[in-house]
Amino acid sequence: MTFFCGRMPQILIAALLSVSITAQAQRNIPLTLAEAEDLALEDEPGYAAIVERANALDEQAVVAGELPDPTLRIGIANFPIQSGGFSTEGMTQAQLAYRQVFPSGKSRESSNERFASLSAGMNASADARARDVRTRVRNAWLETYYWQKAHKIVTESRPFFTDLATVTRSLYSVGRKTQHDVLRAELELSRLDDRLIETNRRHMQSKAALSEWLGENATRPIAEVLPEWEKIPALEILHGNLQSHPSVIAADARVTASDANVVVAEESKKPGWALDVGYGYREGFLPSGEPRSDFISVSVTMDLPFFSDDRQDRSLAAALRDRSATKYDKTELVRRLSSLLDVEYARWQDLNRRVALFESEILELSESQAQAALLAYQSDTGDFADVMRGYIDDLNTRLDHVRLQVERGQSYAVLANLGGLSQ
Repeated sequence: MTFFCGRMPQILIAALLSVSITAQAQRNIPLTLAEAEDLALEDEPGYAAIVERANALDEQAVVAGELPDPTLRIGIANFPIQSGGFSTEGMTQAQLAYRQVFPSGKSRESSNERFASLSAGMNASADARARDVRTRVRNAWLETYYWQKAHKIVTESRPFFTDLATVTRSLYSVGRKTQHDVLRAELELSRLDDRLIETNRRHMQSKAALSEWLGENATRPIAEVLPEWEKIPALEILHGNLQSHPSVIAADARVTASDANVVVAEESKKPGWALDVGYGYREGFLPSGEPRSDFISVSVTMDLPFFSDDRQDRSLAAALRDRSATKYDKTELVRRLSSLLDVEYARWQDLNRRVALFESEILELSESQAQAALLAYQSDTGDFADVMRGYIDDLNTRLDHVRLQVERGQSYAVLANLGGLSQ
């Protein structure tokens, strides 16, 4: 027993260490873009809120299509207050009445259609929210990718600049180089250190922005491989897909709901009516000795819209203007999305061409130019300033290449949103 008790703390500590190591290993697994999108959409509160609003409108649609609740009336009629009792007067009776109101025309059906259309539009808005979330997550992930990559590139470049400063100081000590070269090398090394601080800051900042969608998963390293987003459909195809964008579908639903609202306003000009059924119980006897008969009443009540023409006309005018406004809103939305699609498509094409140019010519030429400047300097036929300029330009060129790749990916994310691309 003593041995067992002595082993328990060790076993517990080992288990806790195992859990900690497993959790740390999971945090070190690179975060791919596809996984980031899935995590963001898994439990997105904005999407869930819109879906709940759609469900609420579904419930309202059911309510709008039902008849109003009936009313029940219980009372005593014609009871003598000065003398006598329930059986003294012949018209004294206990009454039980039922009343059912029927709204005018087809207003119930139209109200049901209105709320159903609003619910469909809200569901489409939820889909639009999901697309927007995917776009924003892609942008945030790509931005984090850039700063992670930039920090890595600058970090990998630092040893070269350190060696270059060391060699320059050695050559200066033997009189082969000037103090100006030493100072320039040390200055550029300090600037590189400053750049490392800045890229690290921006990297942390981009991770914080990504955590809005991913929580603790944003602390994981970003995967090194970008998605294959080098080809997209023709602009005409994307414009065709734009008509089925969830935001456009939601706008269509709002137009349909406004159409139904116009019908409700038109139906309000028709009279509503109500059915009343009552039963009156009487006590006592007739002079002939027979029991007094109970009463039953049936009546129909109708609205008389004698003094409401102005009110109904204005309600209809308001509904018609609201419908006109929703149609204008849809037209404005389609034009705005179409313009954004054209702009983003042109931007994507330019970025694609620039990336291709960097990969076919600029990267290689930049590296060759830096190496040539270094060889000339080592053989005393070149200037040290050209060496520093060449390698700084090469560093900037590599960073520009990564930035262009990221911007192309961000542009693709917008096109995928507008054009309904699956990837």
